[in-house]
Amino acid sequence: MSFQIAIDGPAGAGKSTIAKAVSKKLGYIYVDTGAMYRAMALYLLRQHVDVSDSSAISAAAGNADITISYVDGAQQVMLNGENVTGLLRTEEVGNMASVSSANPDVRAKLVELQQALAARENVVMDGRDIGTCVLPKADVKVYLTASTQCRAKRRYDELCAKGESCDLDEIEADIRDRDERDMTREVSPLRQAEDAVLVDSSDMSIEEVVAEIISLAQKG
Repeated sequence: MSFQIAIDGPAGAGKSTIAKAVSKKLGYIYVDTGAMYRAMALYLLRQHVDVSDSSAISAAAGNADITISYVDGAQQVMLNGENVTGLLRTEEVGNMASVSSANPDVRAKLVELQQALAARENVVMDGRDIGTCVLPKADVKVYLTASTQCRAKRRYDELCAKGESCDLDEIEADIRDRDERDMTREVSPLRQAEDAVLVDSSDMSIEEVVAEIISLAQKG
């Protein structure tokens, strides 16, 4: 039997960073669902699909083949045979992913792949609805969050470190908008699973959060 750890939470809560660290320490496979949705978003952008046209998104999604592999321990995201790992973290792709991920056909395609992987491997998976929809029987469920201000500052620092010019107020407004979309969308809205442990990382270090989740896994 595989062991499943599901980490959900809003944008900018540090889910990916934490999930990667936990999987590395436990020797599990990290399934970056956000990267898969971003790869789909990149595909839709390349096809010039109108973000407001759900039927066009549904039609285009069927032609996207997205897989995750590991090379020398590093995750690689493949889109129709092309390694697009380095193209997924832009604001444009992130915003398209937030909208397109609510599309039932986009979700159905990706969830099927995610569940198949989790059924045969020990995994750590993070996203918006892992514990509620994708892996409802996960052995450990965590709802990872942080204050809006804290999440905006982390994103601001991340962009500044890359040399990108950005505005803290704009980033915070974008995070609030994304939270609203994610929590009110019709399909699989962001919410804490009833059996998930709430972890607020606002005043915690990465190491402290990782240690808490590993402790939960050892109990699980």
